[in-house]
Amino acid sequence: MELGWGGISTVAEATRMSRVTITNGIEEVKARRGSAEEEVTTRIRRPGGGRKSLIETDPELLQALESLVDPVTRGDPMLPLRWTCKSTHKLSDELRRRKHPVGPRTVASLLRHAGYSLQANRKTREGKQHPDRNAQFEYINSQVELFQKQRKPTISIDTKKKELVGDFANRGREWQPQGEPEKVRVHDFKDKELGKAIPYGVYDMIHNEGWVSVGIDHDTARFAARSICRWWEEMGAQRFPRARHLLITADGGGGSNSHRSRLWKVALQELADEIGLKLSVCHFPPGTSKWNKVEHRLFCFITQNWRDKPLVSRQAIVELISSTTTRQGLTVRAALDTNPYETGIKISDSELARVKLTRHDFHGDWNYTIKPRK
Repeated sequence: MELGWGGISTVAEATRMSRVTITNGIEEVKARRGSAEEEVTTRIRRPGGGRKSLIETDPELLQALESLVDPVTRGDPMLPLRWTCKSTHKLSDELRRRKHPVGPRTVASLLRHAGYSLQANRKTREGKQHPDRNAQFEYINSQVELFQKQRKPTISIDTKKKELVGDFANRGREWQPQGEPEKVRVHDFKDKELGKAIPYGVYDMIHNEGWVSVGIDHDTARFAARSICRWWEEMGAQRFPRARHLLITADGGGGSNSHRSRLWKVALQELADEIGLKLSVCHFPPGTSKWNKVEHRLFCFITQNWRDKPLVSRQAIVELISSTTTRQGLTVRAALDTNPYETGIKISDSELARVKLTRHDFHGDWNYTIKPRK
């Protein structure tokens, strides 16, 4: 503007910028001189300029990518690492077929943004796999997709590792003044007064929310059912006011919600009668508990949140769990469960026969539905 005639050409040659860009800049400067707007800064673009990200221009892109990756997601349940056995080229091709035109590099960037990483094989598995293992995974995935499409409540449940209550060492590191680490006990002997905490988690797969009942007695089937009931009373009923059917995904091993446990089925019948919902349960095959969503969508982040923090009291455990959040919007609520739960309860054939249980056509021992008796 100071050079006058020929100034645009001179600046374009010196800076290698487009003449159109320089002309637009001159118009902006002229417009600002006569207004009360802020002075010209070193910004190249005006605020909000530039090409929008693909996530903004195609809001369904990330969800489409997750749907391709999630059925075969693999990862350590105690770490927020997830990875896929599909290549970025294959994912890119499939996304194009679904009307999401993106390249392999963009897919890799989106996977990193979603918390995935490339991992090598690791020898950890022993023994034989159940012949219907993969078929059960596919069945669970189809049931979850069906319930989510119909906006029916879908939860993942499990018991987290029992924790000693007291000033015991906890794994991890946290920023502290140099040379002033928090002092804890040398030996991890259970405190007779404080005992152990038993966190039982319920993860809402639709709303990315979690509920944790912190028990202090025993991890039994009735404790598990009571935890689900408290989730429904505190969170689920508000989220799904018209729900009549609830899908539960759970481990299939020997825990409180084992598919072999008679007490678990009786406790579910009591739960169905109390909350008035039909309960469909799908168990993961034996030895595959870490694929349960509650493990890598809830428990791993709770562990991260209380790293290096001694769990000095039951209330401290509740507060640490309740303060767990993620960038993806996870929220968690927790409460103590001080009820006693009797162990060693035997369920007779007549008691089991009163359970309104219908086994699914595929693997009825792993997949079944319990209806309320009223």
